[in-house]
Amino acid sequence: MTDPLRVDEGMSGQDFSDEQKRYLEGFVSGVQATRVASGLRPLGGVPGAAAPEPAGPEAIHLKAMAATEAAGKKLVDQEKWKREENPFEAYARLKAEALKGNAPKTPDNFRWRYHGLFYVAPAQDSFMCRIRIANGILSHWQLHAVADLAQARAGGYAHVTTRAGLQIREISPQNGPAVVEGLMDIGLVSRGAGADNIRNVTGSATAGIDTRELLDTRPYAKAWHHHILNERAMYGLPRKFNVAFDGGGSIPTLEDTNDIAFTAAEARDPATGASSIKFRLALGGITGHKDLARPTGVYLDPDEATPVADAIVRVFSETGDRTNRNKARLKYVLDGLGFDPFIALVEAKLGRTLTRLSDDAITPPLSQDRAAHIGIHPQRQPGLVYVGVSLPVGKLTVAQMHALADIALTDGDGDIRLTVWQNLLISGVAAHRANEVEAKLLAIGLTSKASHVRAGLVACTGNTGCKFAASNTKGTALAIADWVDARVAIDHPVNIHLTGCHHSCAQHYIGDIGMIACRVPLPDSDDTVEGFHVLVGGGFGPDGGMARELYRDIRTEDCPPLVEAMLRAYLANRLDPNETFRAFTRRIDIAALKQLVDAIPASIPLGAGVAA
Repeated sequence: MTDPLRVDEGMSGQDFSDEQKRYLEGFVSGVQATRVASGLRPLGGVPGAAAPEPAGPEAIHLKAMAATEAAGKKLVDQEKWKREENPFEAYARLKAEALKGNAPKTPDNFRWRYHGLFYVAPAQDSFMCRIRIANGILSHWQLHAVADLAQARAGGYAHVTTRAGLQIREISPQNGPAVVEGLMDIGLVSRGAGADNIRNVTGSATAGIDTRELLDTRPYAKAWHHHILNERAMYGLPRKFNVAFDGGGSIPTLEDTNDIAFTAAEARDPATGASSIKFRLALGGITGHKDLARPTGVYLDPDEATPVADAIVRVFSETGDRTNRNKARLKYVLDGLGFDPFIALVEAKLGRTLTRLSDDAITPPLSQDRAAHIGIHPQRQPGLVYVGVSLPVGKLTVAQMHALADIALTDGDGDIRLTVWQNLLISGVAAHRANEVEAKLLAIGLTSKASHVRAGLVACTGNTGCKFAASNTKGTALAIADWVDARVAIDHPVNIHLTGCHHSCAQHYIGDIGMIACRVPLPDSDDTVEGFHVLVGGGFGPDGGMARELYRDIRTEDCPPLVEAMLRAYLANRLDPNETFRAFTRRIDIAALKQLVDAIPASIPLGAGVAA
């Protein structure tokens, strides 16, 4: 075999020094590793000989890529970019490009998302940074520090996301690395917050303080969070991946919208009759593709969650589609293999059989309170309450962030709890000081009080900050709330989800009213304007289901009056005061429902509200 380091003395004119040889050995070793990882034979290898198998933390992904190509299939570009240059090994180049003020080209825009940085041009000529916050809980001093970063390095505001995390936006390329490193300085990270990785780990917002929770999700969400951060095989998946933990408390975590859903339940041992708290395992949630996670029949001791999730991710890495981004999520592996064969592969990874329990061995958790994320609510700790703060579609100014951090320190237990409903909780407040906290909130333009419509608004970034969005989701959401609150009184929670594109970041399919942005054609013209398709009847948890389309191509300015008419039709035609909007819209055929809404007068004077 030819020695790739051999140099002919007659050609070189001199021998290499020991230092030069060590340098060359290191260089060639790196080249060899890259070639092997790419499925090529090493330099100096025997022609026709098989290349050694990839090794190291990315081996599972490199093998899957090689197997795809060996089957005669073509990898999508993102897979090639990951293989050509591992994003985590490109950080020095990211910094160098940033110092030059360079906007990333398409492959690097994908790679930089491994570090939590998204270049969002043309919507904004800047980066957005997603922040991982395990179980959505951060300390008052961390919120202060994030506010300082947003002020010094970004646009002076933050958004609470539907994964109970934070985004800061309008970060110039020069400031991208400073934001990433500034987060690490305060014990927060953006690592893996984008691209083909496991996103922020969500858990019950009231974990450890809920009066009726079955399990405190914090240790399990944090254990999985740290496992991801410290296991390179958990990055570079076929597509993004979501995991959530619900402890059976008051506030929905929407775990069934995730690829892996862990839901606490009380289980009875069939042999002994003894009861214990288990995690029910459900898989395959992806609401943008009209599917909620489905139960597998498997129930886990809580401490099993991390090793089982690790095995699931590894099986997904080996079996997921790396040729079609639209079919690369776990749902499609499950659709192709079936649930039982997939679980069998997971069990093979684990080297053991997982426990299955029948439905009659499980006590269903109590129904959740869809209004519990807003307002003042008692904690399990005597004399304490938590305060659910209503945020205008998740947005916080720097001044508000600093003030909230101060309130959490002086009036609460020092924690800020973000929720998947794009708001936050201040926990550990003495009950007798709740009114004082509300006064402080009002002083900064916030409140713990909100109508059912305003409390249930969920909106993605929209076209003011996202290149994929077709309409202004946050602005439309606020316009709907302002319009409807002045005209209609609703006595049941109504969730209105506005999403800007097919990625469905605001999960429009599970809203009582779901709205997905579109371009609306103008009559007798080639022009289009912003607008939405409107759906109704979506749900989650025990009421899970996908919303049905009711209207298409509604111009943005027509959305508030349409939502008003929909709510008025509900109030006028529901069976009784206990029937929810969701139940009402599911009970009635779409054509008949549209007739009821269309029968509502188009113009109603301001203040002529309907009392429920």
